[in-house]
Amino acid sequence: MSDIKDYGEDIQELFLRFLVTDPDVFVRVNNIVEPYMFNRKYREAVEFLKDHANKYNSIPTLEQLEAVNGIELAPVEDVHESHMNWFMDEFETFCRHKALEKAILDSTDLLEQKDYGSVEAMIKEASSVGLVSDFGLDYYENPKERLQWIKDQAGAISTGWKKFDQKLYGGLNRGELTVFAGGSGAGKSLFLQNLGVNWSQAGLNTVYLSLELSEQLSSMRIDAMVSEYATRDVMKNMDDVDLKVRMKGKGAGKFRIKQMSNGVNANDIRSFLREYEIQTGVKVDALLVDYLDLMMPISGKVSPSDLFIKDKYVSEELRNLAVELNILLVTASQLNRGAVEEIEFDHSHIAGGISKIQTADNVVGIFTSNAMRERGRYQIQFMKTRSSSGVGSKVDLKFDPETLRIEDLDEDDDSYDTINTITMTDTLKRSSAIRSDEDATEENVDIVQQGLELRNLLKKK
Repeated sequence: MSDIKDYGEDIQELFLRFLVTDPDVFVRVNNIVEPYMFNRKYREAVEFLKDHANKYNSIPTLEQLEAVNGIELAPVEDVHESHMNWFMDEFETFCRHKALEKAILDSTDLLEQKDYGSVEAMIKEASSVGLVSDFGLDYYENPKERLQWIKDQAGAISTGWKKFDQKLYGGLNRGELTVFAGGSGAGKSLFLQNLGVNWSQAGLNTVYLSLELSEQLSSMRIDAMVSEYATRDVMKNMDDVDLKVRMKGKGAGKFRIKQMSNGVNANDIRSFLREYEIQTGVKVDALLVDYLDLMMPISGKVSPSDLFIKDKYVSEELRNLAVELNILLVTASQLNRGAVEEIEFDHSHIAGGISKIQTADNVVGIFTSNAMRERGRYQIQFMKTRSSSGVGSKVDLKFDPETLRIEDLDEDDDSYDTINTITMTDTLKRSSAIRSDEDATEENVDIVQQGLELRNLLKKK
């Protein structure tokens, strides 16, 4: 029986007889069986079976099937365990074959459009059709083995920033989605590009996808980071930059920089990565997408104007891609106008709403100002960390405005400038909130005036 190639009418009728014989059997296969898998003669009966089971939590009687669909079936008599095992094995294969058959037929138009990512996703989904076989783990059975697996397989990968890693218990994990959130010009691209340098230098094969900057401009920025020449001096020292970049590339992981069009979706990225791996033989370890807000969901039915739904779908699809490929995936998102005057970010400051935060594993806010950048400071604020207790923590990092490199602060640097700036601004906000202008004393007026001057200073270009 296991060699059956053509599931004709007789075998399909036998399948139906098994399905109506035992309600428990139908419950076990309900998640994989679909009406289209059967010949036209039985499709309405299968649809009626599924609808009745889902609505009434029971299968219809044989008399109901005959009355509604005109199908006369007899139950399977004297069913032994071996008979039921045969049915379950054979029916699982039948459903998988029919799902693959449909996926292949439906993919013809997509192949003509060269949408290979969607085709691969359809085939993969059809290939996964099957009965539940993974029942999770037995909690009490082997705790040490379970903990050792977590230690060996799910260990965090360093970002290259020590203080950042400490807040996340070692760094970022494969299969997770991390979002860097910042206002316009806050340095979202710089953080992603610096991560790309850090990871490639650590031996990880890294892909940086830009949906905004050209490959040439992104590469020139990274040239400054790698060669340690100021951006204005890169072109003047092309030969030396060439030598330094080539030398740093020896022993490093591959670092691919690709510009993709605004409005791409997760399937477009999946197709690119798959083709890149096939053509080069390079297995991608880390993906940086610059940035999420410029992407569109796979479903064309979502309106681009509905940012909450659009970003919800895009973030879910990106996270699914990270899980599917088992890679590090970091992207960026815009903060809304409400965050411009803020020194501490919360969920309400994310453009498009909270949908991205709900999906992402880590959300990191980027705080800076012109004065801080001139002094070589960035501050990152952990708005969400799924795998650690770092929420609400802040970490100061050193920024070189000449080479665009973001690194850990020196051990003897107490970050006074950053802390003092934030403290003074915070004092202003509290003082302004507590007292009205009419009740302000001369001392309070001085505090407000100093604060306004400070705020204007931070805004200066």
